[in-house]
Amino acid sequence: MKKILLLSDTHGCIDESILKYVCQADEVWHAGDIGDLTVTDTIKAIKPLRGVYGNIDGTEARLEFPEELIFDCEGMKVYMIHIGGYPGKYRTVVKDRISREKPNIYICGHSHILKVQYDQMMGTLHLNPGAAGISGFHQVRTMLRFTIDNGNIKDMEVIEWPKNKKAELT
Repeated sequence: MKKILLLSDTHGCIDESILKYVCQADEVWHAGDIGDLTVTDTIKAIKPLRGVYGNIDGTEARLEFPEELIFDCEGMKVYMIHIGGYPGKYRTVVKDRISREKPNIYICGHSHILKVQYDQMMGTLHLNPGAAGISGFHQVRTMLRFTIDNGNIKDMEVIEWPKNKKAELT
C-alpha cells in the first residue's frame, strides 16, 4: 500500500502548503511544469519522487526528468506526461501510447484544471491534479492524494486552497 501525493504546475513554488502534504505521502508524483529544480530537490529530500518535465521547464529539468514516464505502483500501471489531453481529446501520440501500454492510470498536467475522469473507451483513469503553484490563471491551488493498494486506487482526496492562503492540514 502506498499513499501518493500528485501535483503539477508548481512553476517554481514550493511552500508550507505543499510540504505538509508531501510529509504525509509515501511517494510524490509531479506531472510537469516544475519551474525550478528547488521544488523537486526539496521534495526529494523528504520523500521519493517521480516526475516528468513540462513545457516551461528548461534544460536542467529536461536532463533530470523524462518527457513521459511509465511505471508500476502496487499492481497498477501508470503513464504520466505533462501535455496529453483528456478523454476524447488526447494528443495523437498520447492516444497511441495509452492504446499500446494500457495503463490503469493516465496522468497529465498543463491545463491548471483539476480533473478526475474514467475513460471507458481507453479503460484508464485520467488524473490531472490542476496547479499547485501560484503562477497562472487559476484562482484555487489544487493537488490530489490517494492510496494505491494491491491494484486498487482508493481514498482519493482533492486538496484545494486559494492562491493567497496556506492550505489547511487534514
